[in-house]
Amino acid sequence: MTHALRRRAGRFAVSRGAGFTLVELLLAVAMAGLLGAIAVPAFRDWLGAYQLANHARHIAETMTRARTEAVRRGHRVNLCTSPNRDRCTDGSTWDAGFLVFVDINGDGQVDDDEPMLGLDGPAPPGITVQANRPLGEYVSYTSIGHARLRNGALQMGTFTVCRSRYNAVHVVLASSGRVRVEKTGSPCP
Repeated sequence: MTHALRRRAGRFAVSRGAGFTLVELLLAVAMAGLLGAIAVPAFRDWLGAYQLANHARHIAETMTRARTEAVRRGHRVNLCTSPNRDRCTDGSTWDAGFLVFVDINGDGQVDDDEPMLGLDGPAPPGITVQANRPLGEYVSYTSIGHARLRNGALQMGTFTVCRSRYNAVHVVLASSGRVRVEKTGSPCP
């Protein structure tokens, strides 16, 4: 048979290596299931860690914007805990939500004539935000960008952002008024 005839005959011949056997197909499905069983928990862990770090960055960025606005406007700008997103509330937690406003009269409360710069709702599900005593209920920036308590004392401290089964992330307010985010090796409760 000539080369041209063999080539033409091959076009119509049934090829035995063109498909998968049942064993090959079952093996491929089993491998895909195994990879899925490994990948899904790893993806959930990555997503949880990302949400935790993202919320800590959000708090830090909000504080930085408040500092910038205090300098720009020449008045105090406060962040305060507020679960109802209407008034500052003593005894509330930061993960319930908070307000950012220009505190023109320095009383620590949102008045009708004071501009509201931001409303922040509750933290994502499973994330808690706790602050040490100097930052317990509010953060207040002066017109020169320093964090000070309403009585004028220096204000600095740490927010601890947590989610169970992950390491805590700290949002640290320095004495200069600047904010930084730090990953820790401390496990969350």
